[in-house]
Amino acid sequence: MNNYEVEKSKAFITVEIIEYVPNSVVIKTILKKSTGNISVMSVDSGEGLTEKTSPFDTFAQVIDGEAEVVINKVSHILKVGESIVIPAHASNLIHPNGRFKMIMTIIKSGYE
Repeated sequence: MNNYEVEKSKAFITVEIIEYVPNSVVIKTILKKSTGNISVMSVDSGEGLTEKTSPFDTFAQVIDGEAEVVINKVSHILKVGESIVIPAHASNLIHPNGRFKMIMTIIKSGYE
């Protein structure tokens, strides 16, 4: 097992593999391949991610708490269990509504 991936062939509870850290955003990679990545992140209250644009589609799912996902200036409030696909090349911004945890899956294939 390397530093950034979870152990393969071993069950885990996704929401438990990452902890909240005060005043921080923490990201742990579950799986990293040339065709995409799966990561889980925890975001403490008052923190957030900067606005960005990705050349790839991104699947985002809230697994704890609640977050606002803004895609091309349109706001979406996601609660536990809710997901959204952020399209490639769309500007996006993620704000916490309190602290939250989220799975992010980036798919790179099909954009060669």
